[in-house]
This record gives sequence, C-alpha cells and structure tokens, in this order.
Amino acid sequence: MLTVSEVLVFFVLSLLLIEFLKLQWMRRHFPPGPTPYPFFGNLLQMNFKIHHEHLKKMAKIHGNIFTLWLSNTPAVVLQGFQAVKEGLTAHAEDVAGRPEERIFQFLTRGKGVLFSNGHLWKQQRRFGMATMRKMGLGKKEKDYLLQEEAAVLVEYLQKTNGKPLDPTMPVVHMVANVICSIMFGHRFSRDDENFHRLIESFDYLAAFLNSVSFFMYELSPWLAGHFLPSVKKMKSCRAFLDTLFVKELESLKGKRNLDENRHFIDYYLDEIDKTKGDPDATFDEENLIQVVADLFVAGIETTATTLLWALLYMVIYPDIQEKVQKELDAVVGCSHAFCYEDRKRLPYTNAVIHEIQRYSNILLIALPRMSVKDTELLGYRIPKNTVVLANIDSVLADPGKWETPDQFNPGHFLDKDGNFVNREAFLPFAIGHRVCMGELLARMELFIVFSTLLQAFTFTLPEGVKEVNTKFVFGSTMKPPPYQICAIPR
Repeated sequence: MLTVSEVLVFFVLSLLLIEFLKLQWMRRHFPPGPTPYPFFGNLLQMNFKIHHEHLKKMAKIHGNIFTLWLSNTPAVVLQGFQAVKEGLTAHAEDVAGRPEERIFQFLTRGKGVLFSNGHLWKQQRRFGMATMRKMGLGKKEKDYLLQEEAAVLVEYLQKTNGKPLDPTMPVVHMVANVICSIMFGHRFSRDDENFHRLIESFDYLAAFLNSVSFFMYELSPWLAGHFLPSVKKMKSCRAFLDTLFVKELESLKGKRNLDENRHFIDYYLDEIDKTKGDPDATFDEENLIQVVADLFVAGIETTATTLLWALLYMVIYPDIQEKVQKELDAVVGCSHAFCYEDRKRLPYTNAVIHEIQRYSNILLIALPRMSVKDTELLGYRIPKNTVVLANIDSVLADPGKWETPDQFNPGHFLDKDGNFVNREAFLPFAIGHRVCMGELLARMELFIVFSTLLQAFTFTLPEGVKEVNTKFVFGSTMKPPPYQICAIPR
C-alpha cells in the first residue's frame, strides 16, 4: 500500500515527465536549441538573464538561428549580421509585432507605441514620426534646443574647476531635459524633486526589464507582486509616472501653443480633436500618456548611457580625444555652436561617435519582436506569436563585418583618404519595421553634445588614477561602472 507522500512524489514526477515530453514535442516546430526543462524552459541554464555571452556559446553549438524557451514560451534568437538582417527584413511585416507578456501589458496596457501592436501601433508610430518631422527634428532650426542643453552642461562642468566628478547625473539631467522640452515645451530645474523622481523611475523600470524579477513576474505575477520588493517598487514607479504625466497634460491643455514652437503634446491634442468620432482612430489621452512615457524610456536611458561611455573612452584613449579636438579647432574653431549638419565637415569626429556606439553596444539584445502570422526565418517555419530576439551585440562585433571587432577603432568608419563611411553592419538602432523611432534625435544629440564637450574641455582621469574599469553593468542598457573624471577647460 502506497503512503500519501509516495503518491504525492509519484504525482509530481509524473507531472514533470508529462511537461518535459510536451516541451520536447513542441520543440519539433522550431529551430534547434538547448534542451528546455519543465516550467523554467532554459531560464535555469541562463541564470534568469538573457546575456550575450550565453547566446554566443549557444550559437556555436546550434547555429545562427536557435530557440530558447523562456518558461513555456519559445523565443527564436538571431545571431550575427546576416541572420539579424535577413530575419528582420526578409519578411519585415511578419515579425513587426511585440510580445504580449504580462509585464508589458501591466506597464503599457497595450497602449502607446513601444509595446503596442496592429492598427494601434501603426497609427501611433506614423503620427509620432510625422510629428517629429513637423517639429523640425533633423533641421538646422531645431539644433538650438540641443545647443542650449549642451551649453547648460558645459556651464555646470566649468563650475567644477577641473576637480574630479561623476558625470552621470549632469549627463542624465541634460538628456532628460531634451525630451521634456520636446514633449512638454519646457525644461525642469536640476533641483526639481519631481524631475529627480521621473529620472529615477525610468531608470528603475529600464533595469527591471532585464532582471531576475522580470522573469519571476512572468512565471507568477501574484507571487512576485506579493513577495518581491522589486515588483512593488516597479508598480510604484509606474504609478508615479502616470500621476506626473496626467498633471503635465492637464496643465498644458489650458495653454495650447499655436506658434512655431509647439511641443509634441500640442500636436497630439490637435489630433484627438481632429479624429473625434472616427471609429478607426486610436488617438486619446491614454495613448498620449503612454506614447510620452515610451519616448522618455527610449530617449533618456540609451542616449545618456552612450554619452557616459563616450567620456570614459576619451580618458582611456587620450590620443583619440586629441585628434578629435584638433579637427574641431581646424574646421570650426573654439566658439562655434554645433549643428547636426557639421558632421559632414568633421569626418573623424563623426567616426569616433559611431565607434563609441558600436564598441559600447549598450543594447545587447534589441527589444523583442513577435511573429504576427506563420512565417519563415532563414529556412525555418516560425509559427504565429513566436518571440524573436535579435542579438545586436553579435552584429556590432561580427568578425566577418568588422576588421578589429574587439578594439576601439574609429578607422572602422573611415576610408583610406580619411572620409567618413557608414557600414551596413552598424545597427545600434536595430532594423526593420520596429527600428528605433527616436534614432534621428539620438544621432543629433550624440553629435552636438559630444562635439560641444570636446570643444570646451579636455577630459582626464583624476590625479593618481591609472586604470579604469570598463566592464559594463548588466541591465536593459549596458552602463559603464561608476567613474570619476576631470573636465579641464581648454
């Protein structure tokens, strides 16, 4: 006669065996990959992190397209330039969806532009792109906004009198105020408590999306929500941002701008009025608040992190910093306010900025895509609703596309005559229908701010510091470890 405990053990083992066999049966319909285990899939093998080094090892075994199981959810991984390019462009429309994971639904409610799908996503994205063009982004007359913020940063650094400082907060504040000016039509004071909380909230949410807590929430939202402090804090950050954006919206409704200096919310409110009564329109205040949140989360973290790597690389490679400064002095002089168009006259500076983006590679894995219908990727049939992960790290460090992928080498973007050349494997903003909506703004910011800083200062390590740590801090973006530098006025 079996005891109760023996029956329970038998029942659990049977359940695990059934789940294991079910996973193996499902695997037949996907590209090869490591063996998944019941309930966790491959999460245990990956230490609950989608890390580029794990993916590199798996690609050596399984090829440049393989399948990972995130719990019971299959995710097809694309590795290397050719696989990423073909996988995201050969049937671009078919893989233009976003996964409808629990956490994305909680954070966005299916609204906005970053994690929405279908007609809503297409309409919001089309409007966002058109509005940014209407606002003059990419045109010379809009450079003043970036010039002003760069000047504020220069003024702040001048007050340090060449003493050691951690550049993180001044750089993040500057980038955040660029987005605030575009969205709200005004900037925040550096001392504003809400401004600090806004930055901290977005920073926390971005880090949460590639953490153990994220996967624990996906496995069991109820348990994670009740027992993980990180999930409670994530919900608190989301609630604060909602409150702040609603308050901003109510304030701006009463003073609509009709001149040429209109901000994004002005244009969106116009669109809400214009499309009232149209059953196909998706323009409402809920979507407006989420689009604003999406542009903040995409626009602050990535650009600020890239600029922090830029300053760190300049102190590590002082010869490159000196070459940039010589070009700036020779071509534009010491009191020039930079325009985005100036990049065409400054090939070496432009090449250095591109190499900073390539080498720092702050987004190892592009935001996940999802197949919206049965499709084909690199010869494999991929069912509808399959997650697709593009390993951007494997593109920006593909040894078949870069001469010295593991070295910081601005020559990657220069021809033999010193002219700037773009490279097809330069895909820091991804590729396909979901390519980053804020790509142009990011390019403008990086060029204008970097050039302005190197025109004004020489960046050095503090006295006595001989080496710096360049091992990135793992998260949604790969940040440099905390460091200090000296901004010496030129």
